[in-house]
Amino acid sequence: MRLLKRVGWFGFMCVALLPSSGSAERIKDLASIAGVRSNPLIGYGIVVGLDGSGDQSSQAPFALQSLKSMLSQYGVTLPSNVKAQVKNIAAVIVHAELPAFSKVGQSIDITVSSLGNAKSLRGGSLLMTALKGVDGNIYAIAQGSLVVGGFGVEGKDGSSVTLNIPSVGRIPNGAMVEREVLTALNQNDYIQLLLHSPDFTTAKHLTDTLNSTLGAKTAVALDASSIKVSAPKESDQRVGFISFLENLEVVPGEAAAKVIINSRTGTIVIGSHVTVSPAAVTHGGMTVSITSNPIVSQPGALSQGETVVVPKDDIEVSQENNRMFLFDSGVTLSEIVNAVNQVGAAPGDLVAILEALKQVGALKAQLIVI
Repeated sequence: MRLLKRVGWFGFMCVALLPSSGSAERIKDLASIAGVRSNPLIGYGIVVGLDGSGDQSSQAPFALQSLKSMLSQYGVTLPSNVKAQVKNIAAVIVHAELPAFSKVGQSIDITVSSLGNAKSLRGGSLLMTALKGVDGNIYAIAQGSLVVGGFGVEGKDGSSVTLNIPSVGRIPNGAMVEREVLTALNQNDYIQLLLHSPDFTTAKHLTDTLNSTLGAKTAVALDASSIKVSAPKESDQRVGFISFLENLEVVPGEAAAKVIINSRTGTIVIGSHVTVSPAAVTHGGMTVSITSNPIVSQPGALSQGETVVVPKDDIEVSQENNRMFLFDSGVTLSEIVNAVNQVGAAPGDLVAILEALKQVGALKAQLIVI
C-alpha cells in the first residue's frame, strides 16, 4: 500500500517527538479542574447597514420575515401584499463561549455568521440579539458593529475575487453577560483534577507529588485521567489552595511509541521511542519497458505480394541495484531514517517499509494513518 507514491522527497518530513523524561511541567499545563469550563451560547439575529450585499428576499425569505416581526414591535406594519426587496439586511447566527466564573455586566467576544445567501457582512451592525444556553435561558445580549476580515469584489461581466470569508465576522466584547452559570467548585470537600491527556503514569506521578507535598492520602488517583484531591471548603482558602496546586511541577509519563502518517501532506512523524526488532529489508524494483516499432515489409520483385506493416516489439528489463539492509534489535529512530536515506527511498517507500515491518511484528509502535 503506497499512500505517498507521488510525494517528492522534499515534501517528506520526519519528526522526532522528544521524550518528556526529566522535563517537569506545571499541573496547570497538565490538568484542569472538574466543573470549571466554558459554556456555548447561540442566538438568531439580524445584521443591517450592508451595502447591497445582504440576503436576496426571494431566496432567503426568513430575513424579510424577521425584519417585519421586528418592525411590528415598534408600531410599523408592512402590508401583506408588499414584497419588499431589502438587500442591506442579513439573517445571521450568533455564537459565543461563556467563560467560567463570568459575572453579570462583563463582556465576551462573539462570532456572527450569515444564515442566508448574503455575499458579505462587511460594514454591517448586529441588532440586539439574545444568546441562549443549552437549557434555553438567556445568558447574554449581543449587539454592535462587525469586524470582517474578508472581502469580495464582483465585476459586471460575472468575474469575482474573494479573499478569506466575508460572510463571517466578529465583534470583540460584543455581548454583555446577563446571567451567571453556577459551578460546583465549593460544594464538596475535595476537587477533581482532569488530565488533558489520560495516562496512568502521569496520574501516578501527579498523585505522588501531591501526597509528598501535602501529606499522605491527600490525593487519590481514580483512573488514568482523574485525581481526587482533598481541599478546604472556604472560598478564599480554596482559591489559594488551587493556586498552590497549579504551580506544582510534575514529571509526566512518556508518550507511547507511535508512527503517524499523513497521506495527504506526506508528513511522517516518528516518536522517539519507536524501535524495530531484528529484520532484513530490501529496497528496489524491476522495470519492464515494451516499445512497439512496426516495420514495413516490401514484396519481392515481380511477385504477387502486397506491402504490409509487420509489428516489432522491443522489450527492455532494468533492475535497481539496491542492497538489502538489516535492522538489528532495538534500532532507534535515527538509524531507521539513516538506513532509508542511504538506499534513496522516497516517502512512499518508507511507508511501505514501515507497514511491512508492522505486518511481521518487527515495528514496536502504533502505526496510525490519517
